[in-house]
Amino acid sequence: MSLPDPVEPSRTAVPHLVVRSHPVEGVSAQLMDHLPADGALAWVRRGDGLVGWGVAARLEVAGSNRFADAQAWWKTLTAAAVVRDDVGAPGSGLVCFGSFGFTDADPGELVVPEIIVGRRGGTTWVTTVSPASSLAAPPDLVVHEPEPVGEIAFADGARSGTAWSAIVADAVKRITGGEVDKVVLARDLVAQAARPIDLRWPLRRLAAAYPNCWTFSVDGLIGATPELLVRREKGLITSRVLAGTIRRTGDDAHDLALAASLARSSKDLEEHEFAVRSVADALKPHCKSMNVPETPFVLHLPNVMHLASDVAGVAANGASALGLAAALHPSAAVCGTPTDVARDLINEIEGMSRGRYAGPVGWLDASGDGEWGIALRCGQADPRDPARMRLFAGCGIVAGSDPEAELAESNAKLVPMRDALGD
Repeated sequence: MSLPDPVEPSRTAVPHLVVRSHPVEGVSAQLMDHLPADGALAWVRRGDGLVGWGVAARLEVAGSNRFADAQAWWKTLTAAAVVRDDVGAPGSGLVCFGSFGFTDADPGELVVPEIIVGRRGGTTWVTTVSPASSLAAPPDLVVHEPEPVGEIAFADGARSGTAWSAIVADAVKRITGGEVDKVVLARDLVAQAARPIDLRWPLRRLAAAYPNCWTFSVDGLIGATPELLVRREKGLITSRVLAGTIRRTGDDAHDLALAASLARSSKDLEEHEFAVRSVADALKPHCKSMNVPETPFVLHLPNVMHLASDVAGVAANGASALGLAAALHPSAAVCGTPTDVARDLINEIEGMSRGRYAGPVGWLDASGDGEWGIALRCGQADPRDPARMRLFAGCGIVAGSDPEAELAESNAKLVPMRDALGD
């Protein structure tokens, strides 16, 4: 898939920024601990990553050119910035966080924080970003304690479980009839708290419970995704593909047997093959060489197990991490095969707006390196009611799918966010 030529979004003013990154010593707190109550931005895995707050620059995008508009804005902003980077690590210097909608109609954004705290390989640093006319002083890194969510109730979203199972059955009929090979169907759950939800509470719990996932926060969208859409770092491109899932029981011996059955399941292997092929085909134009595993491995998470494959390649052109994410989205893992047919079927029968669920979420630096995940195992805060969130889960439907089994799988995928909101 070729990338569209970026179009300069003339409607958006691009500020001139001064950026300073410097290492800091003696910081033992977790990155999440430094986030203030408002505007939390995060991308953290195994204690490393980036958190930020404040807004030095921001772009909102929507429409069929949203990725090209975002890239053009970022190119102009980075060209005008003055950067002093005394760290030289991935994520130091000028960085933006971003999140994009699943469809062209769903808005997304890039955000450059005023303060970024990063950690990698034992090195912790602080980046300040400010207008050239008003240089910011480095902040004191203090620890903030989030408020527990407290009492919370869960209710069906756009569809009940029974109604969603019927939609899955309809999809299976269409697949067996030859209309489409695979389609990914999502459902939502509404979480209503008694008081405004402090998003730092579920963020901390997600990071602690799912350290092997990428815990993220951008503009009220929070989650812990196991699926890395793409990473570009110093010429190496990698993507983790997940498709094929089974729920864990908590009994280690039984779970090992389930993992073995997952690895042999023709239904799950077929679903996984569709997803891997879609990623490899999208990355191929941007790679000199590629390594596409012939067989997947089983990724063990606390609540589920997935078939997983790590696709890797050597960059062949100047496509940024965001450009690669645009080329990959939507993959078969979150849409289906063939993509256009699956997307149309989702619009026809799913019965809800996904918003930024299953869209790219991550970060980008001034050189074009960065990491973008797929916004899974996530929830979106309601901007009109701070005590309300929508939680999302989706399942890949193929010819061998059983509606009741898919409903059980979707419930398992809702567990991370449900548990994170609890006490």
